[in-house]
Amino acid sequence: MFLSAIARVGMRAHSGRALVQSRTAFTRAGASSFVSMSVLTVARPQAASRLLSTTSTIRQHPKEEFQAHPTHTSPPPLLSQESNGLAPAFANGGLALPLDGIRILDLTRVLAGPYCTQILGDLGAEVIKVENPKGGDDTRAWGPPFAGNQHDPADRGDSAYFLSVNRNKKSITVNIRTKEGQAIIHDLAKRCDILVENYVPGKLEKYGLGYEQVKELNPKLIYASITGYGQTGPYATRPGYDCIIEAEAGLMHITGESTGPPVIVGVAITDLTTGLYAHGAIMAALLARAKTGRGQHIDCSLLESQLATLSDIGSSYLISGQEPHRWGASHPTIVPYQAFPTRDSRIMISGGNDGQFKTLCRLLGLEHLPTDIRFRTNSDRVKYRDELIKIMTERLQEHDNQHWLKAFEGQGVPFSTINDFAHTFAHPQVVARKMVLEVEHPKAGKLKLIGIPVKYSESKPSVRLPPPLLGQHTQEILRDVLHYDAEKVDSLATAGAL
Repeated sequence: MFLSAIARVGMRAHSGRALVQSRTAFTRAGASSFVSMSVLTVARPQAASRLLSTTSTIRQHPKEEFQAHPTHTSPPPLLSQESNGLAPAFANGGLALPLDGIRILDLTRVLAGPYCTQILGDLGAEVIKVENPKGGDDTRAWGPPFAGNQHDPADRGDSAYFLSVNRNKKSITVNIRTKEGQAIIHDLAKRCDILVENYVPGKLEKYGLGYEQVKELNPKLIYASITGYGQTGPYATRPGYDCIIEAEAGLMHITGESTGPPVIVGVAITDLTTGLYAHGAIMAALLARAKTGRGQHIDCSLLESQLATLSDIGSSYLISGQEPHRWGASHPTIVPYQAFPTRDSRIMISGGNDGQFKTLCRLLGLEHLPTDIRFRTNSDRVKYRDELIKIMTERLQEHDNQHWLKAFEGQGVPFSTINDFAHTFAHPQVVARKMVLEVEHPKAGKLKLIGIPVKYSESKPSVRLPPPLLGQHTQEILRDVLHYDAEKVDSLATAGAL
């Protein structure tokens, strides 16, 4: 049986529809978690029937969707193992989003952390973003451009930077330097599944908010720390910045033209990849908690994430001992694989294997090249790179971009124009995949955001909340999540905690 006991049943409005909330005790896990009415229908048909009679708004699902794995006596409790007050949203015609029922306490600012928690929010988690009452997340002011305020032309609104990584979140302002503010964070931590922070190691401990301190309040909490250099080691207490880590971890050394100086990547790629690593680590920790019933501390750093993403270039150095070089828009070990000038523009072309190279040469009218002893294999082409690129460049410059785009289309040769952003966001594949979304923002009005890059066949991640105004949800969270009364909220405001 899925359920050993039904401890509590309540009604709650969620996303405009009434849902029955059921708290159950899993015998095998020895913990509590929320499950849908559909699970009740399978596990306790009679109890479910009684519950269903109380409302006509409950959505039932086919029983086969909820069959237990034959080797398990109960489903793994992926949702909160303490009551966090959440019920699945049942988006997409009754199917819950992957992280419905998960609540996240977000103490991050700037990019790596907010990017991580935005991904989790897109997947259905409730994300409570804690911000400093005086200005909030630094990136709110990192502009121009700013989104503006349709109600007040004098108000520039929030920056595009902030808006890019803070959708699907609720904002609460808390002054964690005050005892009262720290108590609010403690109360939230008791009711959350995950805490994500990106303070310098040791900083939150001063406020009673470090992992060991918060773990005492909620042993099942997954506590993710995103830092520049990690929790240990001689550089642990240094702050981390994308550009500094790009320089320090070798990325700048291999980025730029071969005859020019090292440069940083055009987007804060180290921050973003660290956010991705942290998001994956959190998902894995949720699975681990389903097995053990315990949370854990995740230690994720910009330095280590950047080192990991050196990938084959880093591996080549470790194996050969040879220092890599900058190659501009070329590839160190594949030729041809670069941007070429045409009569009127530039085009990116890859001949990644011998077959593609032969096809490319045929399309260029250079059929003799694949039999040239200098260019027969990729290793040969790497050795005689300069000679080959000179021959190809001369041919490509005989015609304009459109000529070559038509010639290469459908021929099995990877190629592309080098698009500016106007052409990128108007790209037919980008449009078809709905990678530009429009949401209604309380100040900016209609706001365009980059879409969600991963598609699911069942669950449908979506933008349910626009990026929040500073402190927009403070009263809601204090009232509905922490159940503070008006008198307590007033006292917190008077104490400077909000």
